[in-house]
Amino acid sequence: MIEIQNVHKSFGDNAVLKGVDLTVTKGEVLCLIGASGSGKSTLLLCINALESIQKGKIIVDNIDVHAKETSKSNLRQKLGIVFQQYNAFPHLTARENVALAPRLVLKKSKKEAGWLAEKHLEHVGLTDKIDVYPSQLSGGQQQRLAIARALAMQPDYMLLDEVTSALDPELVGEVLDTLRMLSEEGMTMIAVTHEIPFAREVADRIAFFHNGVIHEIGAPETVLNNPQKARTREFLRSIL
Repeated sequence: MIEIQNVHKSFGDNAVLKGVDLTVTKGEVLCLIGASGSGKSTLLLCINALESIQKGKIIVDNIDVHAKETSKSNLRQKLGIVFQQYNAFPHLTARENVALAPRLVLKKSKKEAGWLAEKHLEHVGLTDKIDVYPSQLSGGQQQRLAIARALAMQPDYMLLDEVTSALDPELVGEVLDTLRMLSEEGMTMIAVTHEIPFAREVADRIAFFHNGVIHEIGAPETVLNNPQKARTREFLRSIL
């Protein structure tokens, strides 16, 4: 599981996380919602040790993420992360993009890494795009390529940072379908999203962030249909 204990994070004088406590269990899908700047994306970066924390602890499968002795490389093999931007290498085909990290980090042979790439590209519905370059893919296809690249590292958890926010509306559905599939297969996911219908359908719990803390958390039907806090109700009215 992932355990977040009283986590504080500041950028200079700007306190972004102000004491976040959260536990995510194996197989759970947790969606983080809230206004821009409320701390959601920063929390994902702290879980993956891409940002340091000033106070508190983050434990992933009994590994203290921010302890000096923790191997960040080994930790990140557990944690796949997908960002808003696709960040594919433009000079590599889809297959080569997905195979790169298994070869360099997991020390897979070229043949085995290629097989992994084909497997995960097929998994996200890109079988016919294996030898295509990123510039020849639509935005939705590039984001599914990014998901395949994360899955090829065989992570235990997926961290998803508004993976549909850079897409044209007609391309959002194909990416959300991929995430639904992963959810049905039991992948543990923490997803920052503004796609409230998706969160309602897929999440086991929804956490509403406000001013660097979890303002409200619970089952989708509770948080979305009967929020207890005035700020949650105000936020949902503004985006729905």
